[in-house]
Amino acid sequence: MDGKTKLELQKTACKIRMGIIHGVHAAKSGHPGGSLSVADILTYLYFKEMNIDPADPKNPNRDRFVLSKGHAAPALYATLAERGYFDKQELFSLRHIGSFLQGHPDMKNTPGVDMSTGSLGQGISAAVGMALSAKHFGDSYRVFAALGDGEIEEGQVWEAAMFAANKKLNNLIVFVDLNGLQIDGTIEEVNSARPVDKKFEAFGWNTAEIDGNDFEQIEKALAAAKASDKPFAIIANTIKGKGVSFMENSVGWHGKAPDDEQYAQAIAELETALAAL
Repeated sequence: MDGKTKLELQKTACKIRMGIIHGVHAAKSGHPGGSLSVADILTYLYFKEMNIDPADPKNPNRDRFVLSKGHAAPALYATLAERGYFDKQELFSLRHIGSFLQGHPDMKNTPGVDMSTGSLGQGISAAVGMALSAKHFGDSYRVFAALGDGEIEEGQVWEAAMFAANKKLNNLIVFVDLNGLQIDGTIEEVNSARPVDKKFEAFGWNTAEIDGNDFEQIEKALAAAKASDKPFAIIANTIKGKGVSFMENSVGWHGKAPDDEQYAQAIAELETALAAL
């Protein structure tokens, strides 16, 4: 990756993180921690990797993305807004009555959302179905999905993984956002799925384990995924709350909004980071 591309991605990710904070603060509720951790992955997919067009969000040939960890909707919304699917001012309407930005993704009312998600474990099944459809009809689009490390404690995830491998869905690429924290504590305290890569491999997938907040590593893993003859899982080690000092690696920020003082600090930190790029 050349330096100019990396810099632009870093700037975009910083703006997306600001969008996350704007939305969650305006809603006075939401999930900032896991939204911030997955922001770099979404930035790379929507600004570098995926075949998409904000002017034609329902194009049948587009690549699909499923946010299986649907509570991280603020990250998806901020990404879609930054990419031009809708006005960024809409982020301030998150979770408000009458807004098309609900607490979890809604494919019927939100431009750019390919699947309604929120019930953990179900999104990957939808992604598998999309990938199977592409294979069945000879379509060229690819399907991407992002899962949480707490989410993969759900049994349905592994049923979907088994099915995807049996159907040889090498057009399916899954990111596991491995930030180590879920709503009730660390994944080790609750019900750890480690080693995650070995589990996917046992179900018949190819895998890569990376720093999910590093664009060069994301790019390298995606290159391997595109050359794979099997479905591909990218185990992305990330920092929950990435980019906001007092939210980083803090389970308390899984599902609460910053107050006015915390909001001002978070935005100031992100604006400083953006100016430094």
